[in-house]
Amino acid sequence: MTTDLSRRTLLALAGGTAALGLFPAPASAAWPDKAVTVVVPFPPGGSTDMVARQVGQKLAERLGQPFVVENRSGATGAIGATTVARAQPDGYTILVASIGVYATNPFLQPKLQYDPLKDFDLLTVAVRAPNVLVANPKFPANTVAELVAELKKKPGKISFASSGAGSSDHLTAALFWQKTGTSGLHVPYRGGAPAISDLVAGHVDVSFQNINAVISQIKGGNLKVLAVTGDKRSPLLPNVPTLSEAGVSGADVFSWQAIAAPKGLPADVKAKLHGEIVGSLNAPDVRPRMEELGFEIVANTPDEFRAFLVQELARWKEVIEVGKISLE
Repeated sequence: MTTDLSRRTLLALAGGTAALGLFPAPASAAWPDKAVTVVVPFPPGGSTDMVARQVGQKLAERLGQPFVVENRSGATGAIGATTVARAQPDGYTILVASIGVYATNPFLQPKLQYDPLKDFDLLTVAVRAPNVLVANPKFPANTVAELVAELKKKPGKISFASSGAGSSDHLTAALFWQKTGTSGLHVPYRGGAPAISDLVAGHVDVSFQNINAVISQIKGGNLKVLAVTGDKRSPLLPNVPTLSEAGVSGADVFSWQAIAAPKGLPADVKAKLHGEIVGSLNAPDVRPRMEELGFEIVANTPDEFRAFLVQELARWKEVIEVGKISLE
């Protein structure tokens, strides 16, 4: 009797196991079991690319699969972002992009083919960094007050270099003009490097640049710094005032890089991916390196990222509309 029961039990178990084989576990259960593509919608070498490679390398170490950075530049990041928005939401394609892609392109590109709030699973704001207001060493103004005086004396004449129309540095300049009741001459370049080069050479007067892009030029005496745009002083430049301290309120600005994926990630993949990204950003061999470069680790939750993005969209929409800014 016992023998028959045991035999029937074993047969039932065997049949159940075979039946389970007909319905394999969802693919997400093993994520990742192959390489993950990390799309950076800008050329190699910039701040966003730097963040993507640091995080991607650490994710590969933690998860045992390659995280391959692909630079798909064009249209101020819109080409790469659109590629990710249209990719399969399976966790094997992610986007590392900056403020422009998420918060300003919707108001600068009428034919934009993605919606940052609707077409992505927002994972985390990875890092942020203040911009710095820098000038050619021969430029007469040495303080923000002196720059404002120069701008009022010569409206529309003082040149502000930027890495391109609609870039973070361009929009920071526009916000600065709006808050100080002044106007300057916007000089867009194809990227931050040529803008900084011409600034050092004295071909343009001033610029708002990402702190990590110009810190070596500041310390080398090739540029003078008038202010930082953060809500507190930068540890890299502890003696430099914020814009608020210099008398310009409402112009606190951070450049930031954030990570997203195509809308519709399986819940378990989204949770795992977010947790591993946060762990990578806070890793003891990543966080100090980022901070040395001027980045502040944010690593917030998807809900916090969404709430922040809603605020950023509203802010830059107003700046762009008031300044009548376009890419044309």
